[in-house]
Amino acid sequence: MDRAKPLLPDPARRLAAWCVVVLLVTGVAAVAIWLCVVFKTAVTPVLLALLGTALLGPVFRQLLKLRMKRSLAAGLTCVALVAVVGGAGYVVVSALIDTGDQIIDSLRQAGRWLADHFGVAGGDGVSSLADNAKKLLGKFGATAASGLLTGLSIVGSLIATGVLSLLLTFFFLKDSDRAVGLAHSLAPRGSGPTVEAMARRAFEAVEGFMRGTTIIALIDALCITVGLLILRVPGALGLGALVFIGAYIPYLGAFVSGAVAVLVALADRGIGIALWTLGVVLAVQQLEGHILQPVIQSRTVQMHPAMVMIAITAGASVAGLLGMLLAVPVAAAGFGVLGELRKRYASEEPPSPAEPPS
Repeated sequence: MDRAKPLLPDPARRLAAWCVVVLLVTGVAAVAIWLCVVFKTAVTPVLLALLGTALLGPVFRQLLKLRMKRSLAAGLTCVALVAVVGGAGYVVVSALIDTGDQIIDSLRQAGRWLADHFGVAGGDGVSSLADNAKKLLGKFGATAASGLLTGLSIVGSLIATGVLSLLLTFFFLKDSDRAVGLAHSLAPRGSGPTVEAMARRAFEAVEGFMRGTTIIALIDALCITVGLLILRVPGALGLGALVFIGAYIPYLGAFVSGAVAVLVALADRGIGIALWTLGVVLAVQQLEGHILQPVIQSRTVQMHPAMVMIAITAGASVAGLLGMLLAVPVAAAGFGVLGELRKRYASEEPPSPAEPPS
């Protein structure tokens, strides 16, 4: 008896099956993102701790090779992290505070320069921004107390998140040898090796991204700091530290830190030194884009610049600045998992066709 002819041709049925898979994966991802947003108070420290663990992993392993106890090695690694981050933050904040007035003056001078050379009407508009800000503060002065309380609560929340992230980083480093057993215990029966391989690949991708970004940030900060010192731009060390920190947000961080350096040079040394500073920043960015990124990041994690921009945009729409910071490492982990799945399924040999009946 002949088989009934299928309603849809084979290509259409394959397309429908893939559409169902894409819808299911998108739905699961949407629910996961929604849960992360709802429980962001608990999720944020965990993600930051994972980034810290990926960044500090090589240091921790070097301390273990010196026959140091795991708890002591993890503690020393976290202390080093606090010292480096605290020192860089202090240098950046102090440099920006010292040059804040100069940046405002440079904006006023830029407004007058545009009005004089291009005939822009209302050339004092830029210079009157400070006066308008003062009027706005006077108008809403009654809400200053509530604004102060809101600011204090935000600072307290940031401090609590940082302390919790540091503690989680300590425990993640100290108990990293138990991660394999935990993965096997949480995985469904028979899928332990697959879950372990996916977790290792995801963590290796994040670790590679953090390591490569740190190396590139160090080189960028060193080159820009040397250039600013040669040009005698004030606050060169602080601006170099700002470049280092901004490098962890691809593209946008480099743009913001470079703009701050140019503004500081314009405020203190004039338009000529500002143009030289702009040339130094552009040269370093070209060095990063054409040499450092292909040589360093291609050995750690491979992500197309378009995917990086999409990830940053999506992270900013979900969680603002924190989402921009976490978007690329999370995307790198996702690409690592997909690469592991593709390798596993591609390595499986197709089943041999059944022999025809005699």
